[in-house]
Amino acid sequence: MTTDSTTSPVRAVYVHVPFCIHRCGYCDFTVIAGRDDLIGDYLNALERELAGKLTHPLPVDTLFLGGGTPSYLSPNDMQQLFERLQRWFPLTAGGEFSMECNPDGLTSDRMAVMKGAGVNRVSLGVQSLHPEHLLTLERSHSAEGVEDVVTRLRDHGFTNISFDLIFGVPQQSVSQWETTLRAAVALQPNHISTYGLTFEKGTPFWTRLQRNQIHPVAEEAERDMYELAMSLLPEAGYPQYELSNFAQPDYECRHNQVYWRAEPFYGIGPGAAEFLQTTRRRNHRSVTVWIERLKQGASPVQEVDELDADLLAREAVMVGLRQTRGIPLAQFHERYGVTVRDLAPESYESCLAKGWLEEVDQHVRLTFAGRFLADTVMAEFF
Repeated sequence: MTTDSTTSPVRAVYVHVPFCIHRCGYCDFTVIAGRDDLIGDYLNALERELAGKLTHPLPVDTLFLGGGTPSYLSPNDMQQLFERLQRWFPLTAGGEFSMECNPDGLTSDRMAVMKGAGVNRVSLGVQSLHPEHLLTLERSHSAEGVEDVVTRLRDHGFTNISFDLIFGVPQQSVSQWETTLRAAVALQPNHISTYGLTFEKGTPFWTRLQRNQIHPVAEEAERDMYELAMSLLPEAGYPQYELSNFAQPDYECRHNQVYWRAEPFYGIGPGAAEFLQTTRRRNHRSVTVWIERLKQGASPVQEVDELDADLLAREAVMVGLRQTRGIPLAQFHERYGVTVRDLAPESYESCLAKGWLEEVDQHVRLTFAGRFLADTVMAEFF
């Protein structure tokens, strides 16, 4: 029988490191800038959260450090973080240890500490390789700086490097996006993620949008940019395996696949979410509140959602359809006791008829055309 989130052991951990040199105008993550004085308190609070969550070390297959900018920490602080994580979450043989880094500030001494701690997958926040768009996105690195970092990472023995790229940047043309994609491919990362720029409420970009100080690209142009990524990257040796993700063979992000398969994972740090059995929890987004609650011996959790069997199945459809291979129909039925079609019979048939969904090799998946309407299709199952 296929294991599911109610019976399978937790083998994946996400750790949030909120510190950054600057909060970019589009960023809606739990981030704190200009508060290096809190790094020591953060590390102590992290230790308290770990000790309160576990009674003994838990070997894991994937460990993901996100942010914020984990590489913003000094080599000494980074070493302290790694020591805590290695004590509580030893990585299994062949495990994936990912760390998000900015090209700026990723010094060789930081790389040495990362390599010594077992980090084996580096995700670079490149975002763009175009000077004007980097300026718009408030990024301080250059295309030349990215090339230098990639070279030094390889010199330090890192063989799994990922780029994050953003399209739909104000004033960006489709041809400029193509130039960025081709420049990224020329650097031969092993993995490329592409995200359409969003204007999240509460961010400076949202405020500027309301004041007519910044203008999103036309919807048709953004669609053309997404389509370009879905054609150009596979042709360059990066098959698309998820709506926003492309990878050379065998370099797909194993940690993120835990999310898309609706498997359990721990979430550690301010704003971090976790999924255990039938429960989702999210920690306080405020770094100072998260620290203070742990200092007082209180729970850092702010939100708790209990999912019934029906909601578990529907969420599994939402995340599962993000994968280009789709959802294995027989395994889904065995795991949830219902078929994907059972959850929304009329919508399921309608999406098949419209050419948005297709059944291939005992899987149901979004078609190429359906990927442009992914949110619409997924909403049909809620």
